Amino acid sequence: MELMVLLNALVTRLLFVLHSLIGVWRVTAVKKEPKYWLLALLNLLLCLETGLTLKFKQGRGYKWFSPAIFLYLICIVPSLWLLEIHHGTQYCGNEPGAVQVNVSNQDFNQSRESSHGSEGTDHHIIQTAKVFVNQLSTICETVWTLALHQTFLLLLVVGRWLLPIGVEITRDQLSQLLLMFVGTAADILEFASETLDIEDVRKNYALINAILAVWTWSMLQFPLDLAVQHIGCKPSASARRIPSLLLCRYSAELWNIGVSLFIQDGPFFIVRSILMGHFRIFNQMLVFFTAKNILVVTLQLYRLAVIMLDFRATVLQKSRKGEVCCCPCEPYEAHAAGHQENEMKEFVAFPPKEESQAPSEDH
Repeated sequence: MELMVLLNALVTRLLFVLHSLIGVWRVTAVKKEPKYWLLALLNLLLCLETGLTLKFKQGRGYKWFSPAIFLYLICIVPSLWLLEIHHGTQYCGNEPGAVQVNVSNQDFNQSRESSHGSEGTDHHIIQTAKVFVNQLSTICETVWTLALHQTFLLLLVVGRWLLPIGVEITRDQLSQLLLMFVGTAADILEFASETLDIEDVRKNYALINAILAVWTWSMLQFPLDLAVQHIGCKPSASARRIPSLLLCRYSAELWNIGVSLFIQDGPFFIVRSILMGHFRIFNQMLVFFTAKNILVVTLQLYRLAVIMLDFRATVLQKSRKGEVCCCPCEPYEAHAAGHQENEMKEFVAFPPKEESQAPSEDH
């Protein structure tokens, strides 16, 4: 096992565990009940996955799916749910940054004075650490929750970058995936912060749960790598049927369209439409991002139509030559089976008179 692969695998999962423990700590501090420390037991799943990955995969990733990212979601999402549902009564002032700086300077001066007469540097480090922890405890709850959301999404992208890749995914595909994740994370963060910060939404407990459910649903795209990988074709008769051919040629594109319509932009549009249509909640940003979701959904449907037309044209062209293509990276093969030829003609569904005109058209 390569040293860098082992180091990246362990460091990334350690960051996941530390961030999850910070979330559990905040829930325990907000709820003021020690029983919420039991949420930290979820990290045992991540530890188990680490051991299995190091033993059977030598630290490298899996094809199409990242168990470490998925288990990290399981560890941190419950803490964020509890923080958002509780939300507390603490609200930051108009200038929270200045207040935090004053507290920091005052506490640091007290720490320096208290450790002035002590011997050695260990005592000074301990006192500085205590001051730092006390300062973190003075930050209001809303800032903590937003910071956890932000670091959570950033850590998803950075963690996916640091995790060792498997042999099935190239570095070029990984870079494409990370760029997609950056834009996706920004949209998800905006959706959660913009909708949950509305005062009328905070008064409706069921609406908060619905928004968090959609937010959690949108997170399920991060453990998957299907956005940049094509499904390989098998040289069998069933693999040359129309749905299999379409899936082989455009699996990554179809997955991206499906994610946008059913996991991200589609559900986000539905939630924002309900807020405006049913609950009569309007603001400038809500209207803007609703329009943005409508535009993205429309463009994705247009993209789907373009793919279907392109696939139909390809099948039409190859069926005239008696050939069938499977994957974009594979050469076209001779079309021999009679039932496959009938299926192609049924899909293309062009009249017989067009067949007679085909030579003139080609000419």
